[in-house]
Amino acid sequence: MIQLNILSGSMAGETIFVRHFPFHIGRSEANHLQLVDEGIWDDHLTITWQVPEGLHLAAQGDAFVAVNENQQREVTLRNGDIISLGSAKVQFWLAPARLRGLRVRELSFWLFLAGITLAQIWMLLKLRQ
Repeated sequence: MIQLNILSGSMAGETIFVRHFPFHIGRSEANHLQLVDEGIWDDHLTITWQVPEGLHLAAQGDAFVAVNENQQREVTLRNGDIISLGSAKVQFWLAPARLRGLRVRELSFWLFLAGITLAQIWMLLKLRQ
């Protein structure tokens, strides 16, 4: 999962989590991320997952897109890249991994261990008789 940190524009300070690809950014309501800042086209850019390259950004039409201040039509994104589109700036970042709860596994382990201990005690008592 990746996150897009919006650095400037009308949505500055917000973080968008991307879970599905392709991910579309633009002014239109049909996009996954709608930015209405100056200079942003209806369909401005698309982020796709390509094997083995990774996450790939492609500008739509003649839309202006710069990655780390270098104008690009297509580029493979890297962690921390700053994407400029129109008057908005967005930082591409790998989202922190979610930790799953371990309660069920932990409880299962302790119950299994208790069962083994009780079985050993039972066997010792049977051997004494």
